[in-house]
Amino acid sequence: MKEPLAFKLRPTRLDDVLGQQHLTGEGMLLRNCVDQKRLFSMIFYGPPGCGKTTLAVALASELHLPYRMFNAVTGNKKDLVTLFEEAKMFPGLIIIIDEIHRLNKDKQDLLLPHIESGLITVIGATTSNPYFAINPAIRSRCHLLEVKPLTKEDIITAINNAITSKDGYDNTISIEEDAVKLIANNSNGDLRYAYNILEICAIGCQNSTITLDLVRKYSPLVNMSMDHDDDGHYDAVSALQKSIRGSDVNAALYYLARLIMANDMDSIERRLTVIAYEDIGLANPAAAARMVTAIEAAKKVGFPEGMIPLGVAVIDLALSPKSRSGVDAIHKAYEVASTTPADVPVYLRLTPVGLADDEKYDYGARDKWHLIQYLPDQLKNEQFYKPNTNSSYEKALAENYEKLKKYYRTNKLKNLK
Repeated sequence: MKEPLAFKLRPTRLDDVLGQQHLTGEGMLLRNCVDQKRLFSMIFYGPPGCGKTTLAVALASELHLPYRMFNAVTGNKKDLVTLFEEAKMFPGLIIIIDEIHRLNKDKQDLLLPHIESGLITVIGATTSNPYFAINPAIRSRCHLLEVKPLTKEDIITAINNAITSKDGYDNTISIEEDAVKLIANNSNGDLRYAYNILEICAIGCQNSTITLDLVRKYSPLVNMSMDHDDDGHYDAVSALQKSIRGSDVNAALYYLARLIMANDMDSIERRLTVIAYEDIGLANPAAAARMVTAIEAAKKVGFPEGMIPLGVAVIDLALSPKSRSGVDAIHKAYEVASTTPADVPVYLRLTPVGLADDEKYDYGARDKWHLIQYLPDQLKNEQFYKPNTNSSYEKALAENYEKLKKYYRTNKLKNLK
């Protein structure tokens, strides 16, 4: 069985790795690792085909360190134990873990003490956002490094190299310039995808020439380098929220369509839920309820029909009035809570001690509840919520808020009896 083109052309030196100058350029982290002959556990994250595993292999090769490959999906605990035994003979053995976000808890528990002791050096690769997808215990022991999508120019360079390289086609075939550009465009930064199209075209070409029409035949659609496991870190998810926040309904529908093409219901559900409460918020609370209903309907019918309720929800959110007063309020409260460890007033505690009956919270005095001071003394004048009167609903909340602020709140509960 012939090796895939992407495997045959995988670089073994950092100088040959395309793109990623923020990691491999002069004075950058991975270059310094090679120059100083030092290595640490790390996780490369980025979209498919951008060179995560390639970087790991090139780094190990340049440092002349032994490495082994481990796939988090297909590898088992016995395979890991075998690697640990090998590492005892070669301390610092590099284990390159593909799909590291898929490691189950048992495998993670096996890895942790050996990463901690330095018996092994882990270089993980993941297409998911490591801040969501990677176990915090693993994440805290590894440096997180972003690997960026390759540019069209990078892909064009790689294709031309594949045509001329002895490890590639060694000039046995040729390719039209426009065909190279189309592959580069359709690959969307995914070099593996570009190599796969090149291989198919090399088999299907006549007269040893890959033409533009041939590429159109075998690559009719642009590669969407997203999958079900992308959880909010990558561009389409980010652009969806920004488009809805900016009330650009057409852009929002476009980015929703891209996520639907990737069959990524998880990211859609998570992001729309956040948007409904973060960006729409109190300006239109009913939109959040409608969005939840739309998600449930989409999951019930599945794709492709599921795009219909999702599209309706996105239009609703994009064109709705916006208010960030809710998210601003909880962020400010969280900031104060994290820096001011104030004690809960005694009369609000679950089991207050040392208070007379007339100093305790009265569960039956409904007409007095709005006169009680609930914040600790040092925070009693804090106002976390600042209304946004962008909608009739929040305007009503703001009016009630202003009425309540006119009452004097006290911590002397016996004065309310």
